[in-house]
Amino acid sequence: MAKTSKSYSCTSCGVITSKWAGRCDGCGDWNTLQENKGLSNGPAKVSLGKEKGEKISLSDLSTNDAHLSYSESGITEFDRVLGNGLVSSSAILLSGDPGIGKSTILLQAAAKFGLAGLKVLYISGEEASSQVKLRAKRLGLSSAPIKFGSETNLRNILTTFEDEKPNLAIIDSIQTIWSDAVDSAPGSVSQVRSTAFELTNYAKRSGTAVIMVGHVTKEGQIAGPRVVEHMVDTVLHFEGERGHQFRILRAVKNRFGPIDEIGVFEMAPDGLVQVKNPSELFLSERGHNIPGSVVFAGVEGTRPILVEFQALVTPSPLSQPRRNVIGWDGTRLSMILAVLEARCGISLANHDVYLNIAGGIKINEPAADLAVAGAIYSAKENIIFPPNTVSFGEISLSGAVRQVSQIESRLKEAEKLGFIEAITATRNKKTSPNGINVKETNTLRGFISMMQKYRGSAKVSDDGRP
Repeated sequence: MAKTSKSYSCTSCGVITSKWAGRCDGCGDWNTLQENKGLSNGPAKVSLGKEKGEKISLSDLSTNDAHLSYSESGITEFDRVLGNGLVSSSAILLSGDPGIGKSTILLQAAAKFGLAGLKVLYISGEEASSQVKLRAKRLGLSSAPIKFGSETNLRNILTTFEDEKPNLAIIDSIQTIWSDAVDSAPGSVSQVRSTAFELTNYAKRSGTAVIMVGHVTKEGQIAGPRVVEHMVDTVLHFEGERGHQFRILRAVKNRFGPIDEIGVFEMAPDGLVQVKNPSELFLSERGHNIPGSVVFAGVEGTRPILVEFQALVTPSPLSQPRRNVIGWDGTRLSMILAVLEARCGISLANHDVYLNIAGGIKINEPAADLAVAGAIYSAKENIIFPPNTVSFGEISLSGAVRQVSQIESRLKEAEKLGFIEAITATRNKKTSPNGINVKETNTLRGFISMMQKYRGSAKVSDDGRP
């Protein structure tokens, strides 16, 4: 009989190794490697033809599934990220940093779904029912038609679901739930994989939508095996800084709607308040006549959004100048700096460069390249970028400025907020809103030439103030 090989998984990052060690090679955490054990003995090996399984039911693509339906909560930002509402039989994983507001937004959404006529069950594995009810009282949701429970045993939870038959079940959190069929501690890779599979399977066969809360590691990744993200239909990430009032709910994966769709919320004393016009809010505290400030017209999912890129460039006394980025990709910043030096002759090797996106939002679009280059050059040369101008475009290694998608929606959003000019790549279609003037450039050098014309348009003191 062949000897069964052992494997070990890290409970923090999910890395699998054949040997146990005190420290994980993937994330560097100590005492996080645990042995993987089979979920069950599984079916006996039989020869095909001697003992057959049951034939599955088949249907064509034109067959309508009667129990699949959409339900809206009335929280527009939440429904937008889900894909225009909650889909029955769907499994949803919501992750985010500790204290960011995951339980708060789920409690508010559960109350709205309950008022809309759905039967909602909220199971907490981290808090007692009295603690959840205390939060509901603080949020003014004490009278919401929601049933609460505090349990960590998966068998008891599924039995309750079978008896109650809810339309929506919320599990807070998946790392605290344990299955007695798996011989490992709650939160381990085997337990998370097993419990997530069972809950997802229950959602598919019963028609109940299940929302599971997931913890994140110190790197910001969802704790546990990556297979959990493949099991579920939707993966939502709740992001933002604790000291900042804005929270961003982002769809990382969605089988029922666009990915990278965002919902914007503002933390208030009575809970999370949805922000219906985030562009206006992100630009509300923007200063004028300040070098290093450029407005970027971006698109997150299907929503156009305007944000301010802020740059600061100062001479560095260090042999390796600092490159600090908040809200954008640091690797892409290094590329932009290299292109500015190689294609435009702008040396930044002896300067510290700081880049920040106002409002705490994170941007992943390559279309932000042009705005980043403009902010850096503006900060270095003490040039004021026109406050009524937006920019967007992707920069290649050759210094060319490329077209981006959804140009019309970007321009319409800029026009709606009072901007009168946009700088972007040369377009194939020349249509644009009537109230905005579009300047086009093929190269980064041409963009820098445009900015040099702004030199002297406003006087700035040596400390950077107008």
